[in-house]
Amino acid sequence: MDPQGHVSQPVMGVAATVPYQAYPPLYHHHQQQQEQQQQQLQMFWADQYREIEQTTDFKNHSLPLARIKKIMKADEDVRMIAAEAPVVFARACEMFILELTHRSWAHAEENKRRTLQKNDIAAAITRTDVFDFLVDIVPREEGKEDIAVPRSITGQPADPLSYYYVQQ
Repeated sequence: MDPQGHVSQPVMGVAATVPYQAYPPLYHHHQQQQEQQQQQLQMFWADQYREIEQTTDFKNHSLPLARIKKIMKADEDVRMIAAEAPVVFARACEMFILELTHRSWAHAEENKRRTLQKNDIAAAITRTDVFDFLVDIVPREEGKEDIAVPRSITGQPADPLSYYYVQQ
């Protein structure tokens, strides 16, 4: 499938481009996958909000607070750091890593794989506008499978997993 949502199909020895929607079973399956991925992200964020609201113990962290504080102090403009700042930053980092992993895993599943690869992470970054700041950090590997941004019927970029916040 090309970036415009067309599938190449040989016609009398010549490859012709046919709209992706010309294959109803394929299109329907792709649409179902996108809807399922979007529901999973909505559930992920709902769970994150619920977990944040119910948190009473701020002493247990997945990321080392001393390391976070050290990174924060690497900026010469930072003089003092309140005790709560590394805790909040650690939680934000966890949520960032979790969302990027969810989106990357969705790409791996689209390609019928059960192993997360670098190109899955690159695809998640490419498909999500809010991750644009990472495009140069996680470069796309040339020659690997295509991670082009899915296109809508009109040919415009269509991000079925667009970034959003769940209203409380």
